[in-house]
Amino acid sequence: MRFLTHTPEETEALGEALGRRLRGGEIVAYYGDLGAGKTAFTRGLARGLDISARVTSPTYTIVNEYLGGRLPLFHFDMYRLSSADDLFDIGWEDYLQRGGVCAVEWSENVQEALENAVTVRIEKRSDETREITIEGNTDYENFSF
Repeated sequence: MRFLTHTPEETEALGEALGRRLRGGEIVAYYGDLGAGKTAFTRGLARGLDISARVTSPTYTIVNEYLGGRLPLFHFDMYRLSSADDLFDIGWEDYLQRGGVCAVEWSENVQEALENAVTVRIEKRSDETREITIEGNTDYENFSF
């Protein structure tokens, strides 16, 4: 499904709508340029998982863990990784087995490790407008925010 958002708050609201539909064990693979809104979408995703913690980009830590919600959220930034081998070195399989949601920025760097992911493509159309395409499990399609 394709959506247009016109503010960061709308991008977050769309993330929240998706988060409310997640059941655990999902990978949400983000695609989008720097500044497209991936972290804003993840803030909303966290709200949809009933996580109240402040969500920030895991650029320098590779992964931020958010616990205490309906489901745990593991927010990855793969920008500095060069392959899926690097991902497995940091314990990717352990995160998958914890039953939470793995939200992965810069998914293109570890594409081969993201089987059956829900994909979220965020494209800047202007300074504020984003076109966001969500594909994957049909349970997550056909919803609005």
